[in-house]
Amino acid sequence: MMSIIANLLFGGKAEREINLRELIQSGAVVIDVRTADEFAKEHIDGAIHIPYDQIVAKIGSVAVDKNQPIVVYCLSGGRSAAAKQALMQAGYVQVINGGGLADMKKQLKP
Repeated sequence: MMSIIANLLFGGKAEREINLRELIQSGAVVIDVRTADEFAKEHIDGAIHIPYDQIVAKIGSVAVDKNQPIVVYCLSGGRSAAAKQALMQAGYVQVINGGGLADMKKQLKP
């Protein structure tokens, strides 16, 4: 619980040791957990919008298989850290915190 609070307060860290471009090209689901307004302004191409506080209730509509790789991101990494924790507690086993939108853009650059 303390790690979730720390991530929310200080921003989560993107999991940089994972090649997100390859993971996404292999079929990982990319979920933007920011607000609808943030998503409307800018998002990663192909990302699905599910606000972090609704992630567990709505994840079944995009990832039925709990082994499906899922990449979550937000603005700074805090909400995506909370979303990752919630999904893992719900039984999803391959959840990656992509960090913030800028982190994702940097990692997905060709």
